[in-house]
Amino acid sequence: MSDTLGHAAPSKVPAVREMAVADIGAALRAGLRDYLRKPMMGLFFSHVYVVGGWLLYIFFFVTDQVWYAIPITVGFPLIGPFLAVGLYEVSRRLEAGETQWRRNDIFGVIWRQRLRQLPLMSWVVIVYFLFWSFFAHMLFALFLGPSALTNVTTSYAYLLQPEGLTMLLVGTGFGAAFAFVLFCLTAVSLPLLLDKELDFVTAMLTSIAVVRRNPRVMILWGLTIAVLTFLGMVPGLLGLFVVLPVLGHATWHIYRRALVPLD
Repeated sequence: MSDTLGHAAPSKVPAVREMAVADIGAALRAGLRDYLRKPMMGLFFSHVYVVGGWLLYIFFFVTDQVWYAIPITVGFPLIGPFLAVGLYEVSRRLEAGETQWRRNDIFGVIWRQRLRQLPLMSWVVIVYFLFWSFFAHMLFALFLGPSALTNVTTSYAYLLQPEGLTMLLVGTGFGAAFAFVLFCLTAVSLPLLLDKELDFVTAMLTSIAVVRRNPRVMILWGLTIAVLTFLGMVPGLLGLFVVLPVLGHATWHIYRRALVPLD
């Protein structure tokens, strides 16, 4: 990655590699190794995510909008890859043999991304997340009616009725589809944008190409992310202090295994 901003020469688009299921295990082990080598960096970035989750749920309880916890629980992890940009930079430096640097060096790299393509990619993720929240609200009203939106905070019986169970089933299906599309767009695009001088559309198309070339491996990787994130969220989001840094570092290693290096 070049630190020269503004007029850096565009990078060539890396070729997509053939991946194996074993790459997932290797990436997770490498991610855990990076986390253990620089644990404070992982804890710092994960605490932003965890504390943000706590504040959201507190807000929903205080404002009697607890039902929003359902789409937020499904949708909030969708923005995780963008929050992991700092972890990608840590793994990039460790991979290059750089170990003597300060925390502010990482923050400086993140700050300089405002002049590159990552902000545009972040808007794609944020708009996608907001659209999912709106869509989940629409499904709720469609299946249960507008009255349920005001009464669900006092009685969750609505969700146990046939309409409520159908809504949960349909919502889960749509949520999985939304998550899969966004996964295809961001599987390797964010670490690619950090590492190379490419536009965000090319990065997304490259990410899609990785999924198309390696559907079995990448779907398994996506399921691994979903399962580990869910397990990390169960105990009051506390497990995310470990899960998120490991997955963030592992995503960098998946990116390195998915594309042919140009240097």
